[in-house]
Amino acid sequence: MSKPLRLVLVDDHEMVLHGLDAMLLHFPDRVEIAGSATTAPAALGLVAAERPDIVLADVRIGRESGLDLTRQITTEHPETKVVMLTVYDDEHYLFQALRVGASGYVLKRIDAAELVAQLERVAEGETVIDPALAGRVALSAARLLAGEFWPGAHLGLTQRESEVLELLVSGHSNKGVAAKLVVSEDTVKTHIRGLYRKLGVSDRSAAIAVALREGLFR
Repeated sequence: MSKPLRLVLVDDHEMVLHGLDAMLLHFPDRVEIAGSATTAPAALGLVAAERPDIVLADVRIGRESGLDLTRQITTEHPETKVVMLTVYDDEHYLFQALRVGASGYVLKRIDAAELVAQLERVAEGETVIDPALAGRVALSAARLLAGEFWPGAHLGLTQRESEVLELLVSGHSNKGVAAKLVVSEDTVKTHIRGLYRKLGVSDRSAAIAVALREGLFR
């Protein structure tokens, strides 16, 4: 029987780490927790000491970037793979993660058995993408290849962020946007934070002003 995969868990929320630990304890013959960290520097030290097979890290670790951490790990410890485990249901973050060397991008709503199965695929050399994102990524790629661009694509907005911005311009509240797109308000807030960052603004009025100035929606 093959040895269990040795994992290091990285998240700035202790509750998340405890939850993951409890979930993965049900698969002792397949995964083993080598350690956990709540900051990027602690994670780097742990990886250097433990040399795990896989690091599970969030896109954001407090005020630190899980993407920067991924780049450091894959550069300094190429034998260790990194899988992003995050709430950010965002193609932009996915593409960034893959660019810095991540071997997977899965959302935190994944169940324990599926997570372990995905980690085993990563260990075998595959790159895994959460099914909720994979379909949208494929559709985005197809549209780009066909020369079809959504409003704001040239500003770095994902198609979903563009849809959210259009609804904001139309006067919808976060709750209204969520109802229109059939997503949670938390998901809407995540998209809004993403489009604020990409547009270089800090509030709704400024985002709408940029959209109107750029003539994104007619």
